Amino acid sequence: MRLGYHTITWGGVVGDATGVTSVKDLFYRANGSMEAAIADIGSVGYEGIEMFDGNLADHADRPDELREMMENAKLELVSVYTGANFIYSDILPDELHRVHRAAELAKTFGAERLVVGGGARRAAGTTNDDYQRLGEALDRVTDIAESFGLEASYHPHLSTIVESPEELQKLMGLTKIGFCPDTAHLAAAGGDPAALIRQYSDRIRHVHLKDLRKEPFAFLPLGEGDLDMEDIIRAVKESGYDSWLMVELDSYDGDPRVAAEISKKFLDNVL
Repeated sequence: MRLGYHTITWGGVVGDATGVTSVKDLFYRANGSMEAAIADIGSVGYEGIEMFDGNLADHADRPDELREMMENAKLELVSVYTGANFIYSDILPDELHRVHRAAELAKTFGAERLVVGGGARRAAGTTNDDYQRLGEALDRVTDIAESFGLEASYHPHLSTIVESPEELQKLMGLTKIGFCPDTAHLAAAGGDPAALIRQYSDRIRHVHLKDLRKEPFAFLPLGEGDLDMEDIIRAVKESGYDSWLMVELDSYDGDPRVAAEISKKFLDNVL
């Protein structure tokens, strides 16, 4: 397996303010220097990176600049992350327009995977129809990704309608999209990440790794939290998945390069 790291840790995640009034422009972004992130990730020894769609959009008119950063750091762009509400029929065309743009940018910069999160929680409460709508939208996301030669996977996430194991089970039978387990989000929502990886082993197309401390709540570098990361890695291996392991740490109180190094040392030891 090859090791990659998400640039999110450099500044955390933000969304475009224009998205409040223009859904088609609501990209995610890591709110920091991508030049610093790419250089740091490469210096620690990772081989690949994952980026948000908005950070790629920032380089759409100057692609050689981003390519040079990755080449200097000896990194390849593995995957691109995007997301949407997916359950509101009126805005779904504009959301899929943005997913199409994310896939187009991913292809431009040489990525092989599109990772998506989402499924909005309504103020009035979630309905069973919302899962049907989400599943159908994710099938369309899969088709969009495949049209660009990309493999799509769905990332369960806190604050969406797919947090808990029960909610994940509701969705998985309604869509053909692959599964991207995020170890900390699954655990924070009451799941056993290793057990869920084993349960959906045939659907895994991408993997996000981060550790979790439950009290006080914090996402942490690998090996510094409460999760049995060794069993999680064992479960991934048992599934037959033999590809990229992407560390995706939302934030870190100290130097993000140090966090990347901690997780790299842990993975080198376990693998």
